[in-house]
Amino acid sequence: MAFHWSSLFKFTFLLLLLAAIATACFTLPVEKILKDFLQWIEQDLGPWGPLVLAVAYIPLTVLAVPASVLTLGGGYLFGLPVGFVADSIGATIGAAAAFLLGRTIGRSFVISKLKDYPQFRAVAIAIRKSGFKIVLLLRLVPLLPFNMLNYLLSVTPVSIWEYMLASWLGMMPITFALVYVGTTLKDLSDVTHGWGEFSKTRWVRAK
Repeated sequence: MAFHWSSLFKFTFLLLLLAAIATACFTLPVEKILKDFLQWIEQDLGPWGPLVLAVAYIPLTVLAVPASVLTLGGGYLFGLPVGFVADSIGATIGAAAAFLLGRTIGRSFVISKLKDYPQFRAVAIAIRKSGFKIVLLLRLVPLLPFNMLNYLLSVTPVSIWEYMLASWLGMMPITFALVYVGTTLKDLSDVTHGWGEFSKTRWVRAK
């Protein structure tokens, strides 16, 4: 019985958290917050900027908030080589944090969401035989929403190390492309412009 109530508490907590995140994406001035954050990195952090940018991926990815603006920002602020390294590492550690959350306290919630992604059943079976290859392919060809994929993969047998390496390699092409686009932008307003609409679209598709 204790386990039952514990699972119910975790499930309820995660539902409330997701509701709060969705509400924040639609109501809070997230575009301005992200712009101010990137300005802070640009003006005040100096050589610590790439590290802080990478770490910022963790809360955004865990909360299923699209982090593309950070990827573009990395290109705009630091150029292609440094921006790519910072964004690539940040995206990987963010994905790992979400994976670990889903494998631990969020496991009950993730399992309850599997019914919304019937195509993932075949993926889970394939992962038992070729975990690294399947995760790599899913990152290269995003058949499922990126943020939800982090959690769905957490309930498969793939190890955290295979998951991280495959995710890192598989996300490289899109990361490189977005960082390069970021290097062509002229102003931070261009980096965050349209984030609100993009975020809402991603949330609708993820549901």
